[in-house]
Amino acid sequence: MGLDRGGMIDVGQKDITRREAKAFARVIVGPLILQKIEDGVLDKGDVLEYSKIAGILGAKKTPELIPLCHPLFLEQVRVDIEINRTEASLDIYTTVRCSGKTGVEMEALTGCMISALTVYDMCKMYSHDIEIVAAKLLEKSGGKSGTYVRNQDK
Repeated sequence: MGLDRGGMIDVGQKDITRREAKAFARVIVGPLILQKIEDGVLDKGDVLEYSKIAGILGAKKTPELIPLCHPLFLEQVRVDIEINRTEASLDIYTTVRCSGKTGVEMEALTGCMISALTVYDMCKMYSHDIEIVAAKLLEKSGGKSGTYVRNQDK
């Protein structure tokens, strides 16, 4: 199958509805880096704030990164980062909302991944054993397909 087939889906006839998606990613940094993050002593600065800003920017730039994504007018992008001492990780949650003709799942996932990559970039000078794991869509609502909530067993 060549590039002459497929393309962006025509959403012209779809109704505008409220859309929301929430995504998750975990960055396992290890106990030593996690302590540096908590103490605020990373050489590059406040990893939590920079990665939140990067996640917001990532969500906004999704159609420039993913070829067949529709450009959307995002009404809200929220990035929350929790320190998980049990896993020696940062748990990233990204929520995206808009009123539109197509969903915001890719924007939520991209926001999570760009946030996670920013954590990696800011911490890599201390270790290259950092892992980005468990990236996934947690839930979405709006549109013809309705509401999806990930089964916690998956």
